[in-house]
Amino acid sequence: MFPILNYITWSIPPELFSLGSFSVRWYGLLLALGFFLAYLTLSNIFKTEKLSQQLLDKLSIWCIVWTIVGLRLAHFLFYEPQELLKHPLQVILPFDADWNFIGYQGLASHGAVIALILFLTYFAWKHKMNALWLLDRLCIVIPIAAAMVRLGNLMNHEIVGSITEVPWAFNFIYGGYGVADTLRHPAQLYESLVYFALYIFMLIYYFKITKGNIPAGRTMGILLTVIFTARFFIEFVKEVQVQNEIGMTLNIGQWLSIPFIIIGLGLLVYSFINKNNIPHYVEPKPKTSSK
Repeated sequence: MFPILNYITWSIPPELFSLGSFSVRWYGLLLALGFFLAYLTLSNIFKTEKLSQQLLDKLSIWCIVWTIVGLRLAHFLFYEPQELLKHPLQVILPFDADWNFIGYQGLASHGAVIALILFLTYFAWKHKMNALWLLDRLCIVIPIAAAMVRLGNLMNHEIVGSITEVPWAFNFIYGGYGVADTLRHPAQLYESLVYFALYIFMLIYYFKITKGNIPAGRTMGILLTVIFTARFFIEFVKEVQVQNEIGMTLNIGQWLSIPFIIIGLGLLVYSFINKNNIPHYVEPKPKTSSK
């Protein structure tokens, strides 16, 4: 056991400001910032590969839509299936059963990954792209959005860690996790730091190391392996998220992470075996009507 040398009292309220019944929360601001930073990064990638703004905007809008749908739907399917049957509209609407605005409470990252993979595979087919080419580019920008989401969880005083005596423990004032002065792992911060470091690595890998010539499946393999391995181990120092996880050796998040780790490792092996398979995409020129 570590002696308690110091700790951080985390007393920042989840709400940034409110106007009457309408409130702006740190979580929503950081989620939007994550999407924006991911968009800017993808924009630079598209400029590097001489792809159009129209294609970027179309892709970005649908990625955001399907990310939110995947986050919400997976939360209800994996963690609260009974609520999905009772209140199916809450998957897409930010209101409770009495139509009070509550925002989107309950998001599962595994669902976002599944939704994005399915959508991007369809998008690639529709635009005659190599699916791994497209997935590899999106996997460069996803970590910054994921990092901002976990910072949003930190500001929301949610998805907290288990009780600990480490000297960097956080005392979460809001959120209802036990009595005051209960010191916990800042599990959200652990994940955010991993994702931010991965984002920096991805930028260096794409722009400096490979200069855009990525072997098929490489960055997708890196992302799935790193993110879900980190998620698997950090879950050991997280507080139980739902009641039916109590007493489980591995929680729901860990069981869901295992298939993604296996897929990620498989993609890495594939990308190294086929290291000369470096797909590119040349956007078709828009058709001009003859007069």
